Amino acid sequence: MILIILLIALATWGVIASIVELRRDGYRRTPTDWSRVAGRDIGQHAESGHIYR
Repeated sequence: MILIILLIALATWGVIASIVELRRDGYRRTPTDWSRVAGRDIGQHAESGHIYR
């Protein structure tokens, strides 16, 4: 029974630690700056009705 309690405690600690680290790792989604991508021209591939940033 103690082994099961320790296993649950370890799993809980692992989940909480993973969530905390993922929140503070600094990775955030950022939009692509197409002007810095080589070989792409926005005007060339633009379709009517779409908004390009």
